Amino acid sequence: MLTRRNFLTGAATMVGAGVVSRVGAASLPDAVMMDNAATQAPLSPSNGRPYHPVVTLNGWSLPWRMNNGVKEFHLVAEPVVREIAPGMKANLWGYNGQSPGPTIEVVEGDRVRIFVTNKLPEAHSIHWHGQRLPNGMDGVMGLTQPGIPPGKTFVYEFVAARPGTFMYHPHSDEMVQMAMGLMGFWVTHPKNLDFMRVDRDFVFLLGNYDIEPGSYTPKVNTMLDFNLWTINSRVFPGIDSMNVRQGDRVRIRMGNLTMTNHPFHLHGHEFFITGTDGGWIRPEARFPEVTMDIGVGQMRALEFIADAPGDWPFHCHKSHHTMNAMGHQVPTMIGVDQRDIAQRINRLVPDYMAMGERGGAMDGMEMPLPDNTLPMMTGAGPFGNIEMGGMFTTVKVRRDQKPGDYSDPGWYRHPKGTVAYEWAGDMPAASSAPQADASPSGAELHVRKPQGHRH
Repeated sequence: MLTRRNFLTGAATMVGAGVVSRVGAASLPDAVMMDNAATQAPLSPSNGRPYHPVVTLNGWSLPWRMNNGVKEFHLVAEPVVREIAPGMKANLWGYNGQSPGPTIEVVEGDRVRIFVTNKLPEAHSIHWHGQRLPNGMDGVMGLTQPGIPPGKTFVYEFVAARPGTFMYHPHSDEMVQMAMGLMGFWVTHPKNLDFMRVDRDFVFLLGNYDIEPGSYTPKVNTMLDFNLWTINSRVFPGIDSMNVRQGDRVRIRMGNLTMTNHPFHLHGHEFFITGTDGGWIRPEARFPEVTMDIGVGQMRALEFIADAPGDWPFHCHKSHHTMNAMGHQVPTMIGVDQRDIAQRINRLVPDYMAMGERGGAMDGMEMPLPDNTLPMMTGAGPFGNIEMGGMFTTVKVRRDQKPGDYSDPGWYRHPKGTVAYEWAGDMPAASSAPQADASPSGAELHVRKPQGHRH
């Protein structure tokens, strides 16, 4: 089994020392690294054209330098260790210390130069998904460019021709490199600062991994049966909440680099789909929704007014995508009394626990897990176990959240009388149907009152 130490040591041995192609090392911009999995503050532009920055959920934006009017970035493709959630880490491939890599933010009309250093054990290239650019900068290894050999640095340069929501990912050995986590977000802001301006602008990428319980490295040949569905290579409860002020106009931009579609659902609000990776949608073409399906390779932007205070879930509506590592061969045992067999197995396996007699929930029970593995459903809320994982987070709407404050305000304090509660009184009597509407067949309707839960 690969560990963090021998994974990184082996990768360094295979890659060797980096050698810069065509340009001297002294001319390279700094390769800024990040090893913190928390959401970082938005990167306000210190030079170049002004823009309103985005916030990358559980991520960050890449700094740049201005060089004779060109905005220069430095990406390093390399092995990384990503914390999937507290209690589990994964050996992935990423950029600048993390998977996904940092968000790149530029402005419409910027000339952009990206230095890409390859510290992977195989050739690499980056495709700038959705961009208008010269064919030779499109990043398709073997078709529009040679691969970047291990230890070498290539340069991409083009003008960010149109504003919008984009991403970057390999177009070389995609099945391996994308399965290992190589991807990143790209935002080209409009020159007009007031164009479709919002108060909060969140971005993230959807990913999937197949990591066996107790192991650290994804199985790259998996096609469909993934066991970790991620937002920016994180799963709930390791995904930060999106914290906003009541009344804010909020935009959420998502890109899907998984192997299936994801119907994302927002509780408590309606939204409009305002953008794709092909461009912004005209106002007259928009329509209200509460669930938005994102296909493979697609980007979507949605917007809403956060007018309802509370802690509102935002999640994929495929139930298996809001779970963490789980087996696919577990039989359904609902209604099967397993007490006798559990006692027999316990004589041989003291920690054995029968699951599924009343459903899939664990009811607060804990089972022994392999090292570096997360519970299937978890996350403690103000009323108990949330029983979610995977692609699940919350939008926390607060009246007193200050503009520009992205800190977590804690759990929502519900006004008195606004929380669902147990009914302890008599059940209301059933109403009889009017005689004139009686069934001609003479059938009788029997009402059965609910019985107490049988243990």
